[in-house]
Amino acid sequence: MEFNAHQLFPVADRSYFNIIKREIQKLAEENGFSENKRGKIDIIISELTSNLIKHTTQGGEILVKLTGKDKVTGIEIIAVDNGPGMADPQRMMEDGFSTVGSKGEGLGAIKRLSDDFDLYSLPGNGTIILSRVYINDKSKKPKSEPESIQVRAVMVAKSGETYSGDGWYILPYQNKWAIVTLDGLGHGQHAHEAASEAIQSFTENLSDDPVMVLKHIHEDIRKTRGAVGAITLMHPKENSLTFCGIGNIAGKIVSIDGSKNLLSYNGTLGHNIPNTINNHIHPWSEGSLLILHSDGLKSKWDISKYPLLKRHDASIIAAVLYKDHTRRTDDVLVIVGKNNK
Repeated sequence: MEFNAHQLFPVADRSYFNIIKREIQKLAEENGFSENKRGKIDIIISELTSNLIKHTTQGGEILVKLTGKDKVTGIEIIAVDNGPGMADPQRMMEDGFSTVGSKGEGLGAIKRLSDDFDLYSLPGNGTIILSRVYINDKSKKPKSEPESIQVRAVMVAKSGETYSGDGWYILPYQNKWAIVTLDGLGHGQHAHEAASEAIQSFTENLSDDPVMVLKHIHEDIRKTRGAVGAITLMHPKENSLTFCGIGNIAGKIVSIDGSKNLLSYNGTLGHNIPNTINNHIHPWSEGSLLILHSDGLKSKWDISKYPLLKRHDASIIAAVLYKDHTRRTDDVLVIVGKNNK
């Protein structure tokens, strides 16, 4: 659920509307959303898809996934476009305001019906809109992480594939939080199986030593296709993190002082890794970002080109990087961690 890939729905014209609404309504109904909640989701989808057609020449995408670890707690919907963007997003969210002669209910209605809502837009560089609706009322919103951090991801399978070969998971460990980031070799079901078995090993062998966790994964997935992967142990109270990676999982810390790459060792989990690998401890201060991604995302991105983006929900940050830097020839995974302490 929380760690599944987003379903991608392209929105090129109005002929896509009914298909998207039907698929998302089916998903919501099968997973226990009330009729009232499904009604809200239906309106949100209608407004998002309508906006993509009205305000962009090429349409855009709707990304959807269920949230929750052991059980479904909600649904996350992200609208992505490369349209003209907005100079004044706050004004556009006022009910009744419109630039195209419509009723102007779009953004205001989406915000009002959502339990979580966020929006990021740059003139000339498109818009990202985030909506989450929870099965229970917002007052009963599930808490899966402390307020000191926020970790979210955008993960999309390669076009035409049912399964994503990328994978991730996060677990608490003592006063820390551990993330595993994975990319099974190739793509499709066999890559997905390699990543899934690596996640299973991670959950069974979690410790405060990323090197040892990676060595367990290496042994446990030998019968699979193999994967590249990284373990990140976040210490928000200590303003630091510990990192160790094998293969081309990219990592970067973005802070007020600039950015620092997290370097991985050459190798492939399940096949061959160096005899000697070490953990690396890095400063991770309040207000800093941790960004991890598979090679489905180009590495030449620069957060500083997006004014005020760091203030937004981690899903928005991940979606912005996905929008502008995905290769679209492979599975893609972007994880964003925020140190809010």
